[in-house]
Amino acid sequence: MSEALKLALGEGVTLLFTVLRVALVYVVLLLLLRLAGKRTLGQMTPFDLLTLLLLSNAVQNAMIGPDNSLTGGLLAAIILLLLNRIVAKSPLRQSLEGSPTILIRNGQLLPEALRREGINPLELEAALREHGVSTPEQVASAVLEIDGTISVVPMKEHTVRKVRHVKSSRNR
Repeated sequence: MSEALKLALGEGVTLLFTVLRVALVYVVLLLLLRLAGKRTLGQMTPFDLLTLLLLSNAVQNAMIGPDNSLTGGLLAAIILLLLNRIVAKSPLRQSLEGSPTILIRNGQLLPEALRREGINPLELEAALREHGVSTPEQVASAVLEIDGTISVVPMKEHTVRKVRHVKSSRNR
């Protein structure tokens, strides 16, 4: 095989290591993002987006190593997409995504849930206003969903005039 063709396609051993490296980086990042909490990717701030972009750049060489070939790059992309599909359809999905967390129940803040999920009072107040209520006492329940958004159900005597619909950042 000519040297130019080897550079373009990559070598068998290098490609095998690319598969293993990509899989390992995927699993480690998935676990780290899970540990970071639901709010990390739910509604990204510019700081969150910047962190995500820098994170992807930081692990690039860890995934493909010295293989800068077209085949190596395409193989890495294919492996990432396959792993994403496998995780999305596996029973592990529930444990990796977590479950919704109740933040307010019957007008009462649940401070332990707020602390555990890393939500400060200003964020919660903003979510309440987006749903047409101004105080926790007007809320039957507020829930941090698995996609990082906060759902608010007002008490019966408080009607919601306008609800802001937020697109989920989840990849299905």
